[in-house]
Amino acid sequence: MLVHPQFDPVAISIYGGFGVHWYGLMYLIGFVLFVMLGRWRIRRGNPPAWRTSEMDDLLFYGVMGVILGGRLGYVLFYKPAFYFANPIDILKVWEGGMAFHGGFLGVLVAMALFARKTNRSFFQVTDFIAPLVPLGLAAGRLGNFINGELWGRVTDAAMPWAMIFPQSQDGLPRHPSQLYQFALEGVLLFVILWGFSAKPRPTGQISALFLIGYGGFRFVAEFAREPDDFLGLLAMNLSMGQLLCLPMILFGIALFFWSSTKKQGV
Repeated sequence: MLVHPQFDPVAISIYGGFGVHWYGLMYLIGFVLFVMLGRWRIRRGNPPAWRTSEMDDLLFYGVMGVILGGRLGYVLFYKPAFYFANPIDILKVWEGGMAFHGGFLGVLVAMALFARKTNRSFFQVTDFIAPLVPLGLAAGRLGNFINGELWGRVTDAAMPWAMIFPQSQDGLPRHPSQLYQFALEGVLLFVILWGFSAKPRPTGQISALFLIGYGGFRFVAEFAREPDDFLGLLAMNLSMGQLLCLPMILFGIALFFWSSTKKQGV
C-alpha cells in the first residue's frame, strides 16, 4: 500500500524564513500556461481579431476574478457562519480556503468587464478562455496532492494505488482523489476543449462544453473525494462540490443546444 510522500510544502526557501509554497507555485504555473496557450492561439488566428497584447489585460482580469471570487466563494459556500463571526479572518488567505466555484463566478464577472471594455460579447470572451483554463486546474490539483490535502475517501487496501495520507491521522487507505481530478478536470478536459475549439464553433458552444465537462468530471470525482469534515454529505447524499456542479451541467447543456441554433461566430 502506498504512503503519501509528505513533500515539503515550501518549494523554494528564502533567507529569513520566507519561502515560495508549492501551492502558490502551482497558481503561477497555471497563469503562465494560460498566457502561453492564449498567445499561441492568437498567433494562429484562432479566434480571429484578437491581439497578443490583450493577453496581459485578460490575465489581470482573470487573476483578480480567481483570487477574489475563490476566497469569497469559500467564505459564502463553505464557512459562512465562521467568517461572519470573524470577518477579519476573510483576509487571512495564507491560511488557505479557496473555492473553485467561487473563483469561477469571479472569473465570469471579470470576463464580463473585459468583454465590455473590448466591445466583444461575453461568450466570445469565454469561448476564447475556456480551453486555456483546464491545465491551470490540473496544476492546482497537483498542488493539492503535494500538500497532502483534499484527500479521497476510504477505499479497499487491496487497490493498487490506495494511499495513506498521514495528515488524515487515521491511517486508513484512501483514494488519491487529487490525482483523479488532475487527470479528469485538468488533462482530459483540456484535450477535449482544445480539440473541439480547433475548428470554428457557434458562439457559446465552447463555453457550454467547458461547463458540461468540468461539472460532469468534478461530479464523478467527488464520489472518491472525502467531503469537507465541517459539512459532510448534504442533500441526496451529495457533497457541496457535487451540488454546486449540478447547475453548471444543466446550464451548460441548455447553452450548448441554444448555441447550436446560432450561426458560427454569431
